[in-house]
Amino acid sequence: MSHRASRVLRLDALARVEGEAALHLTVHDGTVTGTRLRIYEPPRFFEAFLVGRGHHEPPDITARICGICPVAYQMTSCQAIEAACGVTVDGPLAELRRLLYYGEWIESQSLHIHLLHAPDFSGHPSAVELARDQRAAVERGLRIKQAGNAVMEQLGGRAIHPVNVRVGGFYRVPGPAELAPLARRLRRAHDDALETVRWVSGFDFPDAAFDGPLLAMRDPGRYAIDSGTPAVLAASAGSDGAAPVTPFRVEEFERHVVERQVPHSTALVSELDGHPYLTGSLARYAVSGRWLHPSARGAAREAGLGDPAAGAVCRNPFRSIVVRAVEVVHAVAEALRIIDAYEPPARPYAEVPPRRATGRAATEAPRGLLYHRYAMDADGTLTLARIVPPTAQNQAAIEDDLRRQVQARLDRPDEAPGDAELTALCERAVRNHDPCISCSAHFLDLTVERG
Repeated sequence: MSHRASRVLRLDALARVEGEAALHLTVHDGTVTGTRLRIYEPPRFFEAFLVGRGHHEPPDITARICGICPVAYQMTSCQAIEAACGVTVDGPLAELRRLLYYGEWIESQSLHIHLLHAPDFSGHPSAVELARDQRAAVERGLRIKQAGNAVMEQLGGRAIHPVNVRVGGFYRVPGPAELAPLARRLRRAHDDALETVRWVSGFDFPDAAFDGPLLAMRDPGRYAIDSGTPAVLAASAGSDGAAPVTPFRVEEFERHVVERQVPHSTALVSELDGHPYLTGSLARYAVSGRWLHPSARGAAREAGLGDPAAGAVCRNPFRSIVVRAVEVVHAVAEALRIIDAYEPPARPYAEVPPRRATGRAATEAPRGLLYHRYAMDADGTLTLARIVPPTAQNQAAIEDDLRRQVQARLDRPDEAPGDAELTALCERAVRNHDPCISCSAHFLDLTVERG
C-alpha cells in the first residue's frame, strides 16, 4: 500500500441488499480512517403517520414498512398495542400467530440465502448466473420460499402485506382441513432445508469475528421469535463456548439502546450501553441455540457450528448464512408441529378495548430484534409511535465489521488488495448482515480518489 498513501473508495450503490445504500471508505498510510455506511433513502415518516390513528390501525400501516418482513411489523405492533391495553393473546391464537411468523422466516431467510448471499461464495455476480451452474440448489431454495409464502397466504390472506391480521388475533382463522395442504408442502421443505444446510456449510468462509455484544430475544424453553425478553450476550463471551446472558425487561429497551443521528445516514444509528452491537441470526443462535428444534440442532452440529445444547456461539459474519439455514430448518419443523397440534380457537380474536396507556413490545424479525412503543389516549387514539428496526440497530456494527475486515487485508503487504478486490470484500461484508433497507437492483459503482 506504500504507493497509495491515501485512498477514498465510494461504493455508490450496494447490490443484492434490500434497499438503497452506499459505502464511503477512507484509507490513509495503510490505516482505515473512516467507514461510513450511507443509507440515503429518504425517511418515510411511518411513526408520524401513526399519530392520530386508532389503536386498531397499526398492523395494517406498519406492514407497509417492508414487503419482505411485513409480519414482523404486524406482530410487534399488535403486541405493543395489546400490552398498552392490558390484553394477552394466548392459546391457539398465539400459536397461529407464531405459525404466520414462521412462514415469513421461511420465505425471507430462503430468499437471502439462495438469491442474495450464496453468489458471494460461488463467485457468481448474481443468482441468475448461480442458477446456470447450480440450478438444483436455486430451485430448492425457491421451493422452500414458496412453502413459506403459502403459509403467509393461508393465514394472512396474501403473502405480501397480509390483510387478515388484527389487534387481538385474526379476522378469520382456518379450519384444520385448510392447514393440511400446508403440512404436505412443509414436509418437503424440511428435507430441502436440511439439504440447504449441508450445501452452505461447504462454502469457503474467510476468518472473521464480531466481538461486540449480541442482542436477541430470550424465551426460556423455546427459540424466541414472537415472545420473550431482550437479552445480551456480552462482548467478552468469545466465540467458542457458553456464556451467561443478561436479560432486561422490554420496558427498559430505550435505556439500553440509544439512537443517534449521523450526517451520512437517514437512518438513526443505535448503540447498546454505549457500544456497537449485533442483532439477528448470530445473536439468536448465541442466546437461544439450545432451544432450537431437535432437527435444527442436529443440522447445526453437522454443519460445524458446534453443539447448540452446550451453548455454542458463532461470531463469524460470513458463517451467518449457515445459521440462517439452520433457522429455516427450525421454522419449518416448528410450523409442522403447530399444524399437527392445531385446534381452532373459539373466536378469531380477543377483544382489545382502548385505554390511556403506553405499550411496548419486541419480536425477532428475520434480520433481528424489532421494537415498537405506542402511547394512546383513552379512546384509543395514538399520541406517539416509536419503531426501532433491526438494520438501523446493526448499522454501527456493520461499519465496525467493514473497518476490521479491510484493515486486516491492508495489514498484509504481500496481499495488498486492489480497488476491485476491496470493492468485492466490502460488498460481501455488508451482505453478511442481510441489511433490509428497501429494494435495490443495481450493481455497485466504485470511485477511487488517490492523494
